[in-house]
Amino acid sequence: MKRQLSFRQYRGIDLTLFAVILCGSEWLLVTSATHWFPDQLYTVSLVGALTAIVMMRWGPWAAIHAFLGGAVFCLASHGSGRQFLIYAVGNLLSLLMLIPLRLLGGERIRNDSFLSVCFGLGTLLLMQLGRALLAMLTGADLRSALGFFTTDTLSLLFTGLILWVARRADGIFEDQKHYLLRIHKEEKGGF
Repeated sequence: MKRQLSFRQYRGIDLTLFAVILCGSEWLLVTSATHWFPDQLYTVSLVGALTAIVMMRWGPWAAIHAFLGGAVFCLASHGSGRQFLIYAVGNLLSLLMLIPLRLLGGERIRNDSFLSVCFGLGTLLLMQLGRALLAMLTGADLRSALGFFTTDTLSLLFTGLILWVARRADGIFEDQKHYLLRIHKEEKGGF
């Protein structure tokens, strides 16, 4: 007799796997950038894309991944306590993307390439805005705060591309309750 996972166990495993992927990729990107390209002004991050995917899958649980992404960035780049606050807490502003997710619905966003890419870009832009606002609240001037947008422009390209691809893979960019119910119906011959 095979044992089935409960929904809570499935969610816990899924959130953990995405956290490991996010932390590993962010650590690798930051570490390689600081060692191989220390003079570059631009950064590349997958945190916006992965947070958007988790937000689509699990809603507000994406706060964990947004926070972790900022924390790992700071740890890998040996950031200060102020930077930790700016990145880890600033990333949480991305949760405002839950509003369009509720208003438009996950299925509508997932089924539309343009909306999927916009959802990912919105997630990243809100992260950058959160960082910029916290930086200004902790003493940075406007020009320095704008740097959170300009130095992270490559991440916008990668976020858009990742979301465009993820929406095409079955179940990746989909509310997991909806996905599991859909799979269950298909297994029972409902389609």
